Amino acid sequence: MARTVAIDRPARRSERFVYWLSHHWLLAFNVLWGVFVIAPWLAPVFMKIGLTGPANATYFVYQFFCHQLPERSFFLFGPQPMYPLSQIGAVWPASDPNILRQFIGNADFGWKVAYSDRMVSMYTGFWFASIAFAFVRHKLRPLPLWGYFLLILPMVIDGTSHFISDLAGIDQGFRSTNEWLVQLTGGSLPASFYVGDALGSFNSWMRLITGALFGIASVWLAFPYAEAAFFEVREELESKFRRVTSDAMRDMR
Repeated sequence: MARTVAIDRPARRSERFVYWLSHHWLLAFNVLWGVFVIAPWLAPVFMKIGLTGPANATYFVYQFFCHQLPERSFFLFGPQPMYPLSQIGAVWPASDPNILRQFIGNADFGWKVAYSDRMVSMYTGFWFASIAFAFVRHKLRPLPLWGYFLLILPMVIDGTSHFISDLAGIDQGFRSTNEWLVQLTGGSLPASFYVGDALGSFNSWMRLITGALFGIASVWLAFPYAEAAFFEVREELESKFRRVTSDAMRDMR
C-alpha cells in the first residue's frame, strides 16, 4: 500500500496536485484511457437512438486516430459484425479510401464503430494491460528494448504488408486473397479464412493479435519507468514537506 505523508503546511495547489497524482497516476490514466477506448463504441449507439450530432462528432474525432475503413471495422445493431467490401460497395460504391471511410452504416447494415478492428485490439489491449499492471506494479521490471521490438514486430510486418497490398487498390492486393498463405498451408483451411477482412479471417486474426501484442508490450515497457518516476516525485515532495514542517516548528520555539 502506498505510504502517505500529512502535509502540515499550506502547500501550493500545484504541489498538492502533483503529490496526489504521484499516488494515483495509474488510476487517473485508466479512467481517462477507458473513456478513450469506450467512446468509439458509443458512436453506433448514438446513431441507433437518433443522436446524430454526438455520433458524427465521435466519428470526426477518431478519424485522426484511425483510417475507419468500413471493411475493417466492427458494426453494431446489424445482421453481421463485419462486412466485406463487396457488400459495402452495393450501397456505397467507392474505390477511393478517403470516400470509402466515410461510410458509417445505415439501418440495414447497422452502424460502424468509430475505429477499426486493429485499433480496437491495440487500444483495448493497452487498457487491459494497464489495468493488469496495477496488480504487479511493484514487481514488474521494464520489458527490455529487444523484447519490445520482438513483440511489436508482427504488427509492423502485418501493417506494412497491408499498406503495400493496398497500393494495388483496396481489396485488390496480395493481402486480399492471401494466395501465398493458401500455397503455404496447401489450402487446408476454409476459403473464408484466406480471403478478405471478415471476422475470423486470417487478416482479421492478424490485426487483432498483433494489435493486442503492441498494446501489452507498450505498457510492459513504459509503465514500470512511469511508476519509478512518480515514486521519485513522491519521495522528493514528502522530503520537502517534512523539511518545511521541521523548520516551522523550530521557528516556533
